[in-house]
Amino acid sequence: MDIFSDTIFRDLEKLDFSINESKVYLILLKLGPNMAGRVSKEANLDRTSVYNALKSLLQRGIVSYAVEANRKVFKAENPDKILDYYKEKEEISKSITLKLKQFYNKKNEKSNLTLYQNFKGLKTVFQDILISCKKGDEYLVIGSEGQFSEKMPYYSPLFRKFKEKNKIKTRMLIRSDTIKKRGKLTEYRIIPSDIKSPATINIYDGKVAIFIWDEKPEAILIKNKDISESFKNYFNFMWKNAKS
Repeated sequence: MDIFSDTIFRDLEKLDFSINESKVYLILLKLGPNMAGRVSKEANLDRTSVYNALKSLLQRGIVSYAVEANRKVFKAENPDKILDYYKEKEEISKSITLKLKQFYNKKNEKSNLTLYQNFKGLKTVFQDILISCKKGDEYLVIGSEGQFSEKMPYYSPLFRKFKEKNKIKTRMLIRSDTIKKRGKLTEYRIIPSDIKSPATINIYDGKVAIFIWDEKPEAILIKNKDISESFKNYFNFMWKNAKS
């Protein structure tokens, strides 16, 4: 595999590397220790952009430097440092979460409807599904048309992998046979309809999440056990009368 392949750039992007940071890191990884000028030339970036990228990479411990003849020579650290960095971030997140819970106002939980916008907002709701559903729990979906895979191609495989790892069972009602890749723990039934819906309804853990797959996607998360139970009953009625 080429070190500068699109796949590697996309994977680094998932780890919050900017394009410039990816270029600088990969060039140092390939060439070995070098001065910023050589990196700038190889990356086809101006010096300011290279130094900004190096500054960020140095802060993460992914790149280091040594002074030789009064000049800084930068080098890429072993890729394992990336793993170490995110392990440290995870530990910091756990620590600060415990501290912040002391100040969390329980009144915040009374709000039963929240609107999320853009793909980052949708990802927040999908993460809530993974966190809320325990092993053996059932996750129900109405109206999937394959928009999740189409609109979020990098995140959707990670979501499914985590769901399967935690053995979260899924039942899906779809308009037609639109699912190209079927999940191991997912069961499908077909509902008759000629109209493609831009919305997908997700029912789980006393909640209902409605994803609206418009050009500017949105998600509505309803936290209400009674409403969730009503949607669940509606789902089961449709499931009973749907085609396998």
